[in-house]
Amino acid sequence: MTFLVPLPVVMPLLGAALTLMMAGKPRAQRTVSLTVLTATLLVSCALLYFSTTDGSLVVAVGGWEAPLGIVLIADQLAALMLVVSSAVTLCVLVYSIGQGMADGHEETPLSVYHPTYLVLTAGVTNAFLAGDLFNLYVGFEILLVASYVLLTIGGTENRIRAGSTYVVVSLLSSVIFLTAIGLIYAATGTLNLAQLVERLDALPDGLRLILQGMLLLAFGIKAAVFPLSSWLPDSYPTAPAPVTAVFAGLLTKVGVYAIIRTETLLFPGGRAAVVLLITGLLTMVIGILGAVAQSDIKRLLSFTLISHIGYLLFGVGLTTQLGLASAIFYVVHHITIQTTLFLAAGLIEHRGGSTALDKLGGLAKLSPVLAVLFLVPALNLAGIPPFSGFIGKLGLVQAGVADGGVLAWMLVAGGILTSLLTLYAVARVWNLAFWRTPPKSMKPGRLPALMVAPTLALVVFGAALTFVAGPLFEVGDQAAESLQERTAYVQSVFGGETP
Repeated sequence: MTFLVPLPVVMPLLGAALTLMMAGKPRAQRTVSLTVLTATLLVSCALLYFSTTDGSLVVAVGGWEAPLGIVLIADQLAALMLVVSSAVTLCVLVYSIGQGMADGHEETPLSVYHPTYLVLTAGVTNAFLAGDLFNLYVGFEILLVASYVLLTIGGTENRIRAGSTYVVVSLLSSVIFLTAIGLIYAATGTLNLAQLVERLDALPDGLRLILQGMLLLAFGIKAAVFPLSSWLPDSYPTAPAPVTAVFAGLLTKVGVYAIIRTETLLFPGGRAAVVLLITGLLTMVIGILGAVAQSDIKRLLSFTLISHIGYLLFGVGLTTQLGLASAIFYVVHHITIQTTLFLAAGLIEHRGGSTALDKLGGLAKLSPVLAVLFLVPALNLAGIPPFSGFIGKLGLVQAGVADGGVLAWMLVAGGILTSLLTLYAVARVWNLAFWRTPPKSMKPGRLPALMVAPTLALVVFGAALTFVAGPLFEVGDQAAESLQERTAYVQSVFGGETP
């Protein structure tokens, strides 16, 4: 089944080329995009099944075997990320089509939107499947170039300004990443991840720490960890709702994925664990304090996005199997819930004309469906039992308690505080936007079905994570065990031979 491995990258790229040739034919573009992303989701599910039952699937692109050629690897972690990201991108695409129809295509010019969106999808999937550092860099650059276009769609002053900041920050992280790649190649003679396992271990500790630090800095900017996150709240909220949603759900998680992959595979042993734990604590607490201070729903959600990245660093920094498994579970939860909340914010903006809390009110009465679409993922984000947010946080707390260190206990306390403040932040939104008396300008009305349906699908999917938490956590545990052993990854690439 190795022929399936390149398809999540190839299909969106071919779809992007096809939709680009269909400029001026929005119905054909929509059909192609929906077909491609549906097929990508089905292939991703198949990859998750086969990687769980048969082990990692490896493809040498063009027949050039590792370490000379480009290798794509679908292990359990990569396949799980593919499934979640494919489901999210498909739902957001349907939402964007509904918004385009409701707004007369003014917010999302379809001739540009569809090919760019598919290119973004290809960049994300390529990053997840990359078996070498340079191909990981290529995946980042593909998705970043596409994100520049999506972020500035419409050409408004605010979007151009936000896009400029985003471009500068992204280029900075890319330069750091590319410099690290050059230094690693100079020190080891390879960029293949499986071959780097042995060669990096042979380097002096000081040099390894420098290379590790550079990669963490580059990925930390992309993942928006504190203090490298100030660009995000000013960039994401200016974009159209579907663009903001897919950015919030996926772009920062690609950075987190890169941290998980490199820290477990290339730099095991916890040399940077203290840095990750401290950064995770600061990201959680400072991020949620920023959310509490906001009066706009999109900016508030942007700060909660930053804050909950800290939970992921918490799990990775513990360097234990339970901590890593909990972090993997929480990645799946966070991608789903943050995307859902930003889609709900788009519905609030469509219904109320704004996401500023002082201009909203009475939405629970005027639009009960919208109230449910916001409330369920909001409670999930806050970690209210029995939702998946509670299960993921409980796993991280258990991992921290099992560690028993002072810093781990501080993270446990910080995680609980962040969860309580998250509940306060979303309760404040609920009180101001949904409960209080609505402004006279707001009248009862119906929401576009094509915007409600994908949002509802993600709400159901997020709630369903509770019912499949056992199997999902088991997959995360198996992935964590494989990541920590490292030998299975190396053997899957080189077939048991010495790299």
